[in-house]
Amino acid sequence: MNRNVVIAAALLLISITALAGETKNGRDQSTGNFSIGTRNTISMFNDDAAIGKGIGGQFRFQFMDKLNSEWYADYIPSQTKITHRDDYHIGWSLMYYFGKNVRFDHVLQPYLIAGHCFDYSVVSQVGNHKNNADRFSSATQAGLGTHFNITKRFDCSLSAQYMLHFGKEIETDVVNGDGKLDIHRSEFVKPDGHLLFTISFNYKFVNFLNGWKG
Repeated sequence: MNRNVVIAAALLLISITALAGETKNGRDQSTGNFSIGTRNTISMFNDDAAIGKGIGGQFRFQFMDKLNSEWYADYIPSQTKITHRDDYHIGWSLMYYFGKNVRFDHVLQPYLIAGHCFDYSVVSQVGNHKNNADRFSSATQAGLGTHFNITKRFDCSLSAQYMLHFGKEIETDVVNGDGKLDIHRSEFVKPDGHLLFTISFNYKFVNFLNGWKG
């Protein structure tokens, strides 16, 4: 399943790149923008009710005025009274700019965002990290965001997405009420989701196709 997702994504991105190349001499002046940024993430409404606060990085490549892409990696730790959790995300998203403001020359530039990621999670007992379980899974995410364009090359971006994971969840159970904690992967694959809020700062270093027009 994950292999099919990657292949489909690659074909989609190749076709978009080809289309962007055809329009580079037309009205699409932002085609080819490349930016690098840092990000902070907040994960809420997880199964364990813990709030995760993480850091990460990303780069963007813009295929056309209305379509941008974001490629990112996150590290998100969280903790309850009895468990500590580390989540690692690596993935990509497509960003669609709606409305007429698509040139980064206004303060606000809203967009729809959706994508896919792979993640690795480790849950351990507080005070006894040898008692732990881990899992690999994949996820899809979608939501809304906006750029706050400080300049045409530098922006602060804020987004809110719902992320739905598919994999064997890590479960924790107190054994016989004696305080001993059993941490294990569930036997069956099931979806679980949470909200992910991201704030990032990004700088456009170069335009590979058009130079810096407009």
